[in-house]
Amino acid sequence: MDVHKIGIVGAGQMGNGIAHVMALAGYDVLLNDVSADALSGALDAIDRNLSRQVGRGKISEEAKDQAVARISTTQTLSELGRSDLIIEAATERETIKQAIFEDLVPHLASHTILTSNTSSISITRLASRTDRPERFMGFHFMNPVPVMQLVELIRGIATDEETFATCKTVVDRLGKTAASAEDFPAFIVNRILMPMINEAVYTLYEGVGSVQSIDSSMKLGANHPMGPLELADFIGLDTCLAIMNVLHDGLADTKYRPCPLLTKYVEAGWLGRKTQRGFYDYRGEVPVPTR
Repeated sequence: MDVHKIGIVGAGQMGNGIAHVMALAGYDVLLNDVSADALSGALDAIDRNLSRQVGRGKISEEAKDQAVARISTTQTLSELGRSDLIIEAATERETIKQAIFEDLVPHLASHTILTSNTSSISITRLASRTDRPERFMGFHFMNPVPVMQLVELIRGIATDEETFATCKTVVDRLGKTAASAEDFPAFIVNRILMPMINEAVYTLYEGVGSVQSIDSSMKLGANHPMGPLELADFIGLDTCLAIMNVLHDGLADTKYRPCPLLTKYVEAGWLGRKTQRGFYDYRGEVPVPTR
């Protein structure tokens, strides 16, 4: 199936990043959010990020202007029903995602493909709440979307081959690489990454090392570009905890038990960069470890 119009639900960091790359690749994008401020902020972020690409010589000023012109916004979810492909990029809570899909279904064109940018939730379960499980799959971008090259494509139990092939073609047009993943908790990237981050938090919790020594050890000893605690702050500690809970609940294995210290930070509202405090305090000129 040829895709021309793409609807995106959620104008946060992931949603605006997806809109950015889709518009730059030549797709017409309709970006939806319940908040007018979120939509305005998303357009500002997209403009800034495209300008940064122009400044680095990665795209031309003309390409930027054309991409911006391809993006429109709406607070009315039903208007996305005319899209060929819809990507849900709302909060990582299953009840919210289910409600979005249930509200969308009555307004969809017969050919519309539904996808979710979820990083861990069952695609099969989400698809079962729609009228088109065969045209539903996981479309998981990495953060930050304009920079990261990987997209996980996750088939639900009912996803048909045409749907997968269509989404794979979209990823190819973006100039990104698709990794096919089966529908098990957290898929590939987060199935491996989040337990590592959780183990780093346990290492801090048990006093084996400080925030700084843990991050320095992994950057200099394992050649990671960011330390695991620094990366957790970048992702969001609430997101890390949510994914660990999905792994723990879905696989029933104690090795996925979230570290109590991670839970404590989330309870405190110290969620990382987005709240200015997590394993580091970002309120000054230089991030300072909080533990």
